Amino acid sequence: MAKPLQHQRRTIVGTLGIAACAGIFPTLPLRSATSAEPMSIIEIWKSPACGCCNDWIKHLEANGFRTRAYDQGNTAKRREVGMPAHYGSCHTALIDGYVIEGHVPAREIKRLLKEKPKALGLTVPEMPIGTPGMDGPEYGGQLDPYNVLLVRQDGTARIYQAYTNKRAPK
Repeated sequence: MAKPLQHQRRTIVGTLGIAACAGIFPTLPLRSATSAEPMSIIEIWKSPACGCCNDWIKHLEANGFRTRAYDQGNTAKRREVGMPAHYGSCHTALIDGYVIEGHVPAREIKRLLKEKPKALGLTVPEMPIGTPGMDGPEYGGQLDPYNVLLVRQDGTARIYQAYTNKRAPK
């Protein structure tokens, strides 16, 4: 006697779930509950004592990113991935083949991953007050204007998104 279709579906889904937990399909991407897009891990190289880097990581996680931080500084990693030093900041990150340097808002990282331009990545040079991670109460509500730059493979850059003195959208 044939099993009802609904039972067959549950059996297949259950089997795949068990297989995934057992590591049989280790290359299946994790998916968020609200998105059909695979969730990527953003890897971050930073100083172990940097509070603003930790606050930026919290900003990323609050916006759906999974993170992995390495507390070994970022100068060597920035050089290794080819981000020009004059675009530098206090942390360097990698996600899906792109370099993210400094306090780039999660909104712009999501946009980058959606648009997939041919580029090295994004940067917010230095550490402008009011950027994610540099926007806590210790800054007294100060909001400096800043630009998120798209850095091309040749090291040149263009403005990807300009922020005036208004708080960056979450």
